[in-house]
Amino acid sequence: MRKSIALIALSALVAMAGCSRTGLGPRFGQPAPLSPAPVGSVQSGQLTPAGQTDFPDAPTTQGPSEQELQQVAANAPEVTRDSMVGRWTISTGGNSCDVFLALTKWTGGFRAASRGCTDQAALISAWDVQGKQVMLSDSSGNQFATLYKSGDKRFDGTTSVGQPISLNR
Repeated sequence: MRKSIALIALSALVAMAGCSRTGLGPRFGQPAPLSPAPVGSVQSGQLTPAGQTDFPDAPTTQGPSEQELQQVAANAPEVTRDSMVGRWTISTGGNSCDVFLALTKWTGGFRAASRGCTDQAALISAWDVQGKQVMLSDSSGNQFATLYKSGDKRFDGTTSVGQPISLNR
């Protein structure tokens, strides 16, 4: 009987030892509190009414004039489809993004895809070359823009609504 009482007492002692703190310091307890961040001064004042800011107007890219485009069109060299394949930067309405032209047949000519376009240029999904002009179209085959070669790696033209547009590498 003494053995069983000793065994029970030993078991109770081991169980109680498992529930006590180990005394290994704050590393295993709660973390030490952080010191507060310094606070600077707070300013107060009246905000500018909506729409009335001191910011300058966004820059607009001026394309060639209608007369300059007619001159470019008259003097433009012939363009081949092979020379158009690849990535181009398209600029219209003060925005620019990437357009990729491929030789995969598509509605309105060949497949085109845009990346990063936030305006009407995002609708470009087809392209083709006819003589001296490059034509960009939407997925329904509606013409979006007509461009002529104006430099070594540059094309200028107008969109279907008369806005200047350019492609360059």
